[in-house]
Amino acid sequence: MYRFLLTPRWWGINVFAVLAIPFCIFMGSWQLSRFEDRVDTHQQQEDRSARAKAAAARPLERLLPVDKVTSGRQASARGRYDTGHQLLVPARTLKDKHGERRGFYVLNLLRTDGGKALPVVRGWLPGDAGTKADTAKVPAPPKGEVTVTGALQASENQGTDGVQAGGGLAPGQLGMISAASLVNIVPYEVYDAWITLTDAQAPLRAVPPAAAEGSGLDLKAFQNLGYTGEWFVFAGFVVFMWFRLFRRDTEAAKDAALGVVVEVEGEGGGLGLGQGQARGQGQGQGSGVAGGPGEAAGAGKV
Repeated sequence: MYRFLLTPRWWGINVFAVLAIPFCIFMGSWQLSRFEDRVDTHQQQEDRSARAKAAAARPLERLLPVDKVTSGRQASARGRYDTGHQLLVPARTLKDKHGERRGFYVLNLLRTDGGKALPVVRGWLPGDAGTKADTAKVPAPPKGEVTVTGALQASENQGTDGVQAGGGLAPGQLGMISAASLVNIVPYEVYDAWITLTDAQAPLRAVPPAAAEGSGLDLKAFQNLGYTGEWFVFAGFVVFMWFRLFRRDTEAAKDAALGVVVEVEGEGGGLGLGQGQARGQGQGQGSGVAGGPGEAAGAGKV
């Protein structure tokens, strides 16, 4: 009954199923592990951020370069603010008790004792960076030598929320906080990092540090979870189709063993008849001939 499994067609079906099902399960498991890694990394980042807030600040040089471990750590640096290059970073949102509000960052460059300048986000103000009434509220940076302490952050890129990398900003505004965007604005070398002050000068509000790139539950993490479901669905579909084809061919083999042949298209465009049906018609025709003149006469009257 199951000899059809030895046909070349079924050899191909079986080989495909044997290869496709483990592959789909492997890919689904891999995508699931990617999602779990992102969840673990996100939890670790939150734990590090909580410890970083309570830990004592460390010198900036000891925390560079910025990575997933040092991002969010409290860093300290000493130097003088460059009051001639105060920059506003527009279109930045901040959450408060009223929800998300739109405003701008106030950024100054700290000329450190080591020679390089450190971008320092002194705080956030609600409003429009292009309106004089809102920018007039920005307090002047402290004069003289100061020591600043804040959360260390990696340079922004085009994928960072709020970044305006297309240009077209007014003078005195900065679309992306990074050494690459500052190189043509200031005549000195800039650290490839920045800090957001823990204690902001009134009326500025402190900007909370952002999670390190690739450590949060972003869209990519949930894409991994979606791909996990898709691969497992593919594996189930292969199993379903294999059993469906197997059941169909098994039933066809049983019918053939019982002498029942499904109607198939014959030569000349007609339908070939099953063996049982052809045998019945042959018997009926033989009976009609054996009926003799009586049936012939009756047919003649009609």
